[in-house]
Amino acid sequence: MKTRVAVVYGGRSGEHEVSLRSAQSIIEAMDAGKYEVLHYVISKEGTWSPRPILPEPGGNPGIDVVFPVLHGTFGEDGTVQGLLELADLPYVGAGVLASSVSMDKEMMKRVATANGLPVVQYVVAACSGMWSIPFGFPMFVKPANLGSSVGISKARDGEELTAAIELAGKYDRKVIVERAITGREFECAVLGNDKPVASAPCEILPSREFYDYEDKYLLDQAQTVIPADLPPEHIATIQRLAVECYQAVGCEGMARVDFLLETATSDLYINEINTIPGFTSISMYPKMWEYSGLPMPKLIDRLIELALERHASRTSLRYSR
Repeated sequence: MKTRVAVVYGGRSGEHEVSLRSAQSIIEAMDAGKYEVLHYVISKEGTWSPRPILPEPGGNPGIDVVFPVLHGTFGEDGTVQGLLELADLPYVGAGVLASSVSMDKEMMKRVATANGLPVVQYVVAACSGMWSIPFGFPMFVKPANLGSSVGISKARDGEELTAAIELAGKYDRKVIVERAITGREFECAVLGNDKPVASAPCEILPSREFYDYEDKYLLDQAQTVIPADLPPEHIATIQRLAVECYQAVGCEGMARVDFLLETATSDLYINEINTIPGFTSISMYPKMWEYSGLPMPKLIDRLIELALERHASRTSLRYSR
């Protein structure tokens, strides 16, 4: 019998369209001889089509495993993962805690710092009131809980900083202000549950001042280099830090860890971790694994295997005395 995979996509976040494109790529890569695809589309208003997944064990008898392809808010932040836990369904990707911690840029940085992992100097700015920032311009301003560079601005002076915080505040109540790093951008894919492994990393060459939403999805001018043009020891460091970050937040299944390499100091920083990375035709997570010997159909197989393995291992747990 084919494995019945419920692909959940769309969603209420600002990354709705990216989710649609990621889901299309995943569905097209699935082996039709192995899988029966069940489409669960969530509108921008939050309505499910053709029906919602019910939050009760046994309430979704037609589903063997769920593949959430929901980028950003209300999907990558632990909310849908909580629904799937209540439904007692196997699902691809990180659990509730890892999803919520990874989604919140401040919490991810706190966890990374507590584990001795390098992050860029930052502060949290309220969307109203005064801010005390211990580093100079330029700065990057970001919503704490969003992805695909939505709501991110570069501020070069106080006026731009005020405008940037106002913009980011439209997407989240908590805003992160970071010291701007002049240098190079890298990404590394991680895969696995208890024994995660890292792919060959890639370098991102933005066509704009930084790798923003337009550069990622609209302009088609950014370039990527796989493998990254780095000495072997630097590649090994990126892979090690990617796995350590993945484990620090308690991630399972998959994630993409993004890095910044400062030109002036040669210091390497973890920028963020994405627990449901993009799977569009230009997304780097599947491309890095393809270069590393795991083409997209095999990657999908492995992610589903990891979801089923984790769920099976949890069936032995007790929830009462």
